[in-house]
Amino acid sequence: MLVGMGTVFFFLGILVVGMVMMSAIAVRFTAYPATATSPAGANEEEVAAITAAIAQHRKTQTK
Repeated sequence: MLVGMGTVFFFLGILVVGMVMMSAIAVRFTAYPATATSPAGANEEEVAAITAAIAQHRKTQTK
């Protein structure tokens, strides 16, 4: 039983090390940093369209 648990622990350790290494390689070769767009950056037309879509959805769902 200890051999099986040790094998699983060893495999999971190798898996974690491999994932960390792949993450480091991916960050190194990424051409640009990933940035999220700010919700505050939405223009007035987008806000109006989203508000109208929500209002229409709520109106159709209450029936």
